[in-house]
Amino acid sequence: MKKTLLLSFALISIISLSKAQSIPNAGFETWTNMGNYSNPDGWSNLNSMTNSAGTYTCMKGTPGSPGASYVMLESKNVNGLGVVPGICTSGILNENTYQPLSGFPFSTRPANLTGKWQHMIFGNTQGYVDVQLTRWNNSLNSRMPVATGHVNLSGMAMNWANFTVPLTYVDGNNPDSCMITFSASGNPPAVNDFLYIDNLAFTGTVLGISSNNAAANISVSPNPASDNLLVDLTALNDKNVSLQIFDAQGKQMKSLENINVTVKTSVDISELPKGNYTMNVITKEGTITRNFIKQ
Repeated sequence: MKKTLLLSFALISIISLSKAQSIPNAGFETWTNMGNYSNPDGWSNLNSMTNSAGTYTCMKGTPGSPGASYVMLESKNVNGLGVVPGICTSGILNENTYQPLSGFPFSTRPANLTGKWQHMIFGNTQGYVDVQLTRWNNSLNSRMPVATGHVNLSGMAMNWANFTVPLTYVDGNNPDSCMITFSASGNPPAVNDFLYIDNLAFTGTVLGISSNNAAANISVSPNPASDNLLVDLTALNDKNVSLQIFDAQGKQMKSLENINVTVKTSVDISELPKGNYTMNVITKEGTITRNFIKQ
C-alpha cells in the first residue's frame, strides 16, 4: 500500500510540474475531526497509530500567531509503544520509520522557509525542521535533490519566536515536490519534548544553484548510494573539515573528525540502514548541509 502511494505521488508530481502549490494549510487553521482527535489538513502525523491508547502527539493549539490555531507537537509515552515523537510532515509519513514518503507538488525556488515556533527539549537529542525540494528524473527513474534545509532545535523558545530555514540548492532545475517535516524530538525521543509551529511561508527566490560558491560546489555522489559516498570538498578554503551524518529522526549516526580534503573524499556508509540522511560538512566558515539516500 505504501509503495503504491509513493509511486502514485511520483506520477502526480510529474503531472503537476506547472502547477506549483503553496504550503498546505500553512497557518494550521483547518483541521479534520477524526472522532477522538483532530488532524491538521494536509499534514500527516502519528495520531492514528496512537489512537488505541488514547494518546496524541499532534494536537490543535489556540490561538495562533496569527490566526485561530497552530500545531502542537509533543513527544509522549504511549502504552505498548514507548515514547512516540511529536512529528508531522506535509505529505505521507511512514509510521514505522517516521520518515516522509512523499510531499506536495511544488515548482518554485524559494530561498528560505520561515515561520513562528515555540520549543523545549527535555532529552539529549534535538528536534528539527527539515525541508527537501526534489524533482523526478525520468532517465534515472528516481528522485533527485534540488534543495535542502535542516535546522536542529537548540536552547528553548518559550514564547512565539520567528525562525528561518535557509535552503541550499544543488540543482539548477526547478523542483516538482516539496517535503517539510517538523519533529519535537530526535532519536531517541524524550517525554515532554515539544515543538509548536505556525504561520509558515516561503520567502525569496534562488535563480542559480547557490549564492555561496563553496556550498554550491560541494557535491555528494552517487545519490542514492549503497556502500560509499564520494564527497567533493575541494571548493572549501578549509582543508581539514568534520562530517556528521544524521538519520531522518535527527540521531547522529556517524561522525568523522579532521578529514583531509581531497577531490573525492570517500565516506563509508555501508553500515547505515536504508533511508534518508542529512550530512553536515563543518568548516571554519560554517556548516554546509547535504541530503542523501542510503539504498
